[in-house]
Amino acid sequence: MQLLNSATRTYSWGSKTLIPHLQGQAASNHPIAELWYGAHPGGPATVDGKPLEAIIAADPQAALGEHVASTYDNKLPFLLKILSADEPLSLQAHPSKEQAEEGFARENAKGVAMDASNRSYKDDNHKPELIVALTDFYAMAGFRPLVHTRELFNALNCEELSRYANMHIADGRLTSADEADSLRALFTTWITIPAVKRRELIAALLESAKQLLATVNQDSWMRPVLKTIIELNELYPGDVGVLGAILLNHVQLSPGEAIYLDAGQLHAYVRGLGVEIMANSDNVLRGGLTPKHVDVPELVKVLSFNTVADPRVKQIDRSDSAPVHGAQAMNYPVPVDEYALTRCELGAGDEVESESEGPGVILCTSGTLVLTAEDGSVLELTPSQAAWVPASDGKIIMTTPDNAQAFIARV
Repeated sequence: MQLLNSATRTYSWGSKTLIPHLQGQAASNHPIAELWYGAHPGGPATVDGKPLEAIIAADPQAALGEHVASTYDNKLPFLLKILSADEPLSLQAHPSKEQAEEGFARENAKGVAMDASNRSYKDDNHKPELIVALTDFYAMAGFRPLVHTRELFNALNCEELSRYANMHIADGRLTSADEADSLRALFTTWITIPAVKRRELIAALLESAKQLLATVNQDSWMRPVLKTIIELNELYPGDVGVLGAILLNHVQLSPGEAIYLDAGQLHAYVRGLGVEIMANSDNVLRGGLTPKHVDVPELVKVLSFNTVADPRVKQIDRSDSAPVHGAQAMNYPVPVDEYALTRCELGAGDEVESESEGPGVILCTSGTLVLTAEDGSVLELTPSQAAWVPASDGKIIMTTPDNAQAFIARV
């Protein structure tokens, strides 16, 4: 095991305080949006100054283990991050594996440079992602069931909005297929109407939202939706993402809670600090709420319009399992093979054994985490520090002198 130094991303939506405060430091002079703990060529983490992707390439069998190396073409299949948002990220979705391969090959054939601002596909991989909140975390994730969207539209009582709603999501019993077709028709209509008409619609929507916000019950689920679309329009006036946002689930996560986003699910993280893990990809198709490249036709091609009642992931308590001694260990089951994530809460005297046939990254997010390898070597981690654990290292024992929180990322 070795200290893994993250790659830093300073996107404009990042926070100047969340990651520095996690590290026990003063606020930064610039936004720090993400810390990457992986081997993606767009931002590999390093060990002793050497990119992790180069370390893996030098001896894939030792780094990844035989099964992972053969299954994932000698590459680390996951990317672990800390994400820190003070402002909303772009309204976005990620392609499936098949869509990513086709899109990446298509842009390569056209000669689009890898660092071109108008490039949509940075690699040929999918990006199913899981994010676990470290602070209160607010996100928009997946299309909400239409019964609730109709409830919101009725409460808004906005004539301009109702005109489109009545065209596509009229009252009545709808099957899941009907819901998807209705949402596709409504969303594609909104993103194709002329800019002048769109701004008029958004202006009317915002006026109704402000009026409803002044009267709606304080504990109504509509309040955060209304406040968010007003905020989004202040940041990106007249942007089509404001319309998309009123169709999505608005989710408030407490620390330890998580959401999972599969291929094609429309989403945007709004604010907060979290640990994020995904397949090893940087493919993002944006539809609004950003100064970056927006590719609406490509976004619509990959979108899933199936509704999601609740995108939260149900945690599985593994505290009574054999590798856990006194600590709390929670798994976040997701339907992908590239990664598995476990959150561990340790007190003095607790132990957690981390072992698998493949590689791992162990990330400390609070306290002091002490890692002891089978060969007797010891590594101490403080918040935001991580360890690279190649497959050849075997078992690692985690302890702490006081209290610590750790995330174990494995294949």
